[in-house]
Amino acid sequence: MSLPFFVYGTLRPGEVNHGLFLRGRTCSEEPGRLADTVLYEGPGYPYAVEEPGGGVVRGELVTARPEAYPGLLAELDRLEEYVPGDPRSLYVRVERKVVREADGVGVRAWVYVAGVEVASRLRVAGRRVAGGEWRGRNR
Repeated sequence: MSLPFFVYGTLRPGEVNHGLFLRGRTCSEEPGRLADTVLYEGPGYPYAVEEPGGGVVRGELVTARPEAYPGLLAELDRLEEYVPGDPRSLYVRVERKVVREADGVGVRAWVYVAGVEVASRLRVAGRRVAGGEWRGRNR
């Protein structure tokens, strides 16, 4: 299933991994928000942790060009250290509803959220990102 990606950290426009992975491979990039999620600081990148009623994470909905989609999906899984079924994965790719800022419409998208072990540690001792907006933070 070719879903758009919701990106909220280093893959956002203007951030380092956008140029390395997404530039020239997308049809559209538009502001969006993911509900029931808390954003935490990581070592140079953020983690989204699912938490019902927890807040909103802001980012972009990125739609890949059809011819780039299969390769991009595999590259992003490697970047995010996601291995399906492996509980040690740094991130887990999940399908979630993301709301487009422009019109308020909900769109199904792939989102990389913190893996189970990472999320557990962050809930106990992590530093939350106020307002769910990571871009522009002093890092």
